[in-house]
This record gives sequence, structure tokens and C-alpha cells, in this order.
Amino acid sequence: MSRDTPPACPDADTGARDDTGATAVISHRVRHDRQADYERWMAEIAPLSRAAPGHLDWHVIRPIPGLTETFTVIIRFDTCEHLKAWMASADRRRLIEAVSPLLESGDDFFIRSGLDFWFTPAGAKAQLPVRWKQALVTWSAIYPLVLGVPLLVAPVLNALGLAGHPPLTMLAVTGIVVSLMVWVVMPRYTRLLRRWLFA
Repeated sequence: MSRDTPPACPDADTGARDDTGATAVISHRVRHDRQADYERWMAEIAPLSRAAPGHLDWHVIRPIPGLTETFTVIIRFDTCEHLKAWMASADRRRLIEAVSPLLESGDDFFIRSGLDFWFTPAGAKAQLPVRWKQALVTWSAIYPLVLGVPLLVAPVLNALGLAGHPPLTMLAVTGIVVSLMVWVVMPRYTRLLRRWLFA
């Protein structure tokens, strides 16, 4: 659902020190005739996000023509507090207000605390690999999922009589992609590439 302020960090009530980072997955369903305007908007907000304290990565999953109209943006920060600060910042609030007329629905996102599931395999001596390696590995993992998952989801939705509902299709696609990335693909992929990642 749409939110004006980000949720509390998962460990905020425990008083635990947040040094494992956080990821936000942001979904924007863009009006079909305003996607070029949205791309220009992203070109404005991306540098501001990257310049925010603690920023690590920014990845965009673009819609598949004729199937979805949703852009999914995955941003990572070194701490949940830094991520919350960006999500609640004046710059982001201003730009979300500016992009609202381009969207079919609101600014939907969820926050996951912790980077250990992503780029810190057990036993790694370095805290995080260099960013270009993170970007290359993430891109190479997401790309086949973004191509393949919609092809698997569409027949299932057709069989259930739920075809023709882009928000439902994108909900299923992004949910499956994120779940596979977090629990299936990245833990194994980073172990496989561990020596190269931390070289």
C-alpha cells in the first residue's frame, strides 16, 4: 500500500545496532502513455539517491511491453537508518509528489533490513565486494528472472481466469522475482562467485 513515511526498521524496538544494511523494493505502476516522462523523472531522482549518505546500489526492473506497466526500483543502503532518512527526505518527498500524476497507483514499497542475504556470504573476509561487481552479479541474476518469470506467471493467471489484470500480474512477477533473488538465487550465486567477488 502507499505510504508517506517509511516503516520502522525491523530491529528498531530491540535497540540492536543496525550495521547490516537495508534494501527497499519500490513499485510504481506508470500510466502507459507516460513512461517516457517517468524515465526522465528517474534520471532526476537516481543521482540524488546515489548521493544520499550510505547509498550502495540502485537497480531498475522495467516493465515488459504488452504485459506490465510497473517499474520496480531496488535500492540498498548500508544501514536501515540511512535508508529511512532517504525515503523520508525532502528531496524524495518533492519528487514523489512530482511523479504522482504519472502513476496509476501510489508510491508502494517495502523495506527489508540486512544485506547478509545478498552480498556477504558466510566466511567472507570483506564486508562487501566492490560496487561494480555487486552491480554485475545482481544484473546477471535478475535479467533471466525478469525474462522467464512472466512467461511462467501468465499461463497460470490465464488458467485461473485472472489474465488482463496488470497490477495482479506485476504483483505476482515481482513477488516471485524478489523471493527467488533473496532465498534461492543470490545465496547460491554469491557462494559460487565468492572468490571472484571478494578478490
